Amino acid sequence: MTRITTKFADLKAQKKSAFVSFVMAGDPDYDTCLELICGMPAAGVDVIELGMPFTDPMADGPAIQLAGQRALKAGMTLTRTLQLVSDFRQTDTTTPIVLMGYYNPIHSMGVAAFLAAAKSAGVDGLIVVDLPPEEDAELCIPAQAVGIDFIRLTTPTTNDKRLPKVMQNTSGFIYYVAINGITGTAEAEADVVAPAVARIKAASDLPVCVGFGIKTPKTAQAIAGVSDGAVVGSAIVERIAAGQTPAQVLSFVAELASGAHSA
Repeated sequence: MTRITTKFADLKAQKKSAFVSFVMAGDPDYDTCLELICGMPAAGVDVIELGMPFTDPMADGPAIQLAGQRALKAGMTLTRTLQLVSDFRQTDTTTPIVLMGYYNPIHSMGVAAFLAAAKSAGVDGLIVVDLPPEEDAELCIPAQAVGIDFIRLTTPTTNDKRLPKVMQNTSGFIYYVAINGITGTAEAEADVVAPAVARIKAASDLPVCVGFGIKTPKTAQAIAGVSDGAVVGSAIVERIAAGQTPAQVLSFVAELASGAHSA
C-alpha cells in the first residue's frame, strides 16, 4: 500500500472525506514554500499536491500560472522540486505528496532518472495533465512499477464511452474536475458534482476527489459531502500572491480543512 491508499483507508475508517491542498513548488520562494508545506499536516491537510513549475501550463488559470512564473523566477527547477519533497520528508514520513503538472519537464529529465529521484525523495503520486491513457507506457506504467501512484483527471466531458479508458491503470485516487475550463474560475456546485461522482464511483473502486472551483470552507464542505475529498489550489495560491505570511495562509488552509472534514 502506498501512503495515498493508506491515508484514504484511514479516512474511510473515520468516516471522513479528505482535504487536499495545492501549492506551487518554490512559490514565492523555496524556504517559504517549505515552511508552508511543513505546516500543512498540522492544519488538517490530508494530501499535499505540489505543482511542478512549467512555462506553458495550459490547464491552469491566472493564479496558478503566475505562481509558476514566480517560482521559475526564483530559480525553481524540477530537481529543486524533488529536493523540496526530500526536505519535507525530514520531518514528515506519513503525509502523501502528489506532484502535479506537465510532462515536458519530466521528459527533459528522462523518465527513468525522474522516477528514481522522485521515489528517493518521497513522492507518492503523479498527476500529469497532458498525458492521456493512450500514452500509459510513457510514464504511468513505469511510475506504478516503482510504487508511485498515477492519478488521472476526469471532467464533465468524460462520457461513458471514454470513462473506462480513463480508469485503466489509474491508482491512488481519481481527480474529478468539477468545472469545464481552467483552474480558479467558476465555483463548483455540489448538486451538479454529486451525480458525476456517483457515475465515476460506479466504474471504479478508487476514491474520487473533486477540484477546480472550490474557494471557501463552505464549498469545501459541500463538495466533500458528495465525494471522497475536496481539492483547493487557486484560493490558497492567491493568498500567497497577496503576500500573506505562512501563518496567515495556514490559518485559511485550516478553515478549508475543517470544512471538508465536517462534511
